[in-house]
Amino acid sequence: MDWDKLRIFHEVARAGSFSKAAENLGLTQSTLSRHIATLEGDLNTALFHRHARGVVLTEAGEMLFRATHEMEQQLASARTQLMDAREKPSGPLTITTTVGLGTIWLTPRMEEFVRLYPDIRTTLLLEDEELDLSRRQADVAIRLRQPVQPDLIQRKLFTVHYHVYAAPSYIQEHGIPRTVEELDQHRIISFGPAPGYLAALNWLQHVGRPNDRPRKAVLTVNNVYGLTRATETGIGIAALPDYIIGPDTRLVQIDLPDVKMPTFDTYLVYPEELRNSKRVKVFRDFIVAQAREWEF
Repeated sequence: MDWDKLRIFHEVARAGSFSKAAENLGLTQSTLSRHIATLEGDLNTALFHRHARGVVLTEAGEMLFRATHEMEQQLASARTQLMDAREKPSGPLTITTTVGLGTIWLTPRMEEFVRLYPDIRTTLLLEDEELDLSRRQADVAIRLRQPVQPDLIQRKLFTVHYHVYAAPSYIQEHGIPRTVEELDQHRIISFGPAPGYLAALNWLQHVGRPNDRPRKAVLTVNNVYGLTRATETGIGIAALPDYIIGPDTRLVQIDLPDVKMPTFDTYLVYPEELRNSKRVKVFRDFIVAQAREWEF
């Protein structure tokens, strides 16, 4: 089997359509279709079911995709080892974390890392949905929960604490809730739509309420920085992470007695196959040192 055709097959299977795969590979759809047809002819079997919205793998296609996925991982591992055989850490390093933590905490610290390791081409992918490290969607992740995958190396960095905040203008007009029950009389700003592991961020809507009757949010924002800015304008109250609250903030922390706010243990995570990568090692050491100096 020709590797070029297998590479094209793998991209079509991953993209789920000929048009998307052609765009990703920089080929025309006709060229791509011709390669797939030749591969199916060589194997004497159909690899895809074609339909109006794209393609679906046949049973034989699923088998071949598992094989090409393994080949891609082995090639990526070999590429990493070859790059790391050089004296200095160099080559691409893709790091992913949530939008809030990445924007507010991680990004300002990257200037020093880039200056220390100019030969590493660093990419930050800020997504609240977790990327798949086993498929090399990223090399390293900083996650707000402990991973359960056995093939991932993990290192706890710190714990993110959340508290309730409001602007002075809001407090002047609406007062401060002193109990959970008093939250019913206040305007709540919510985070969302939130992935399952971040659902606790909308604690203000649910605490002290029946499961089927949460408090309604006056505004929902899908970005923690936007959530903070909305709170600063006095729209309502919100649960915010301590890493976004600077020493010069005008927001007022609201304490509710005997109530435990959400916390998230934060982990540095990377695949076992990158254990010996120099790029990953220097980033791990750098970010662990940064986390040690930071106090929430």
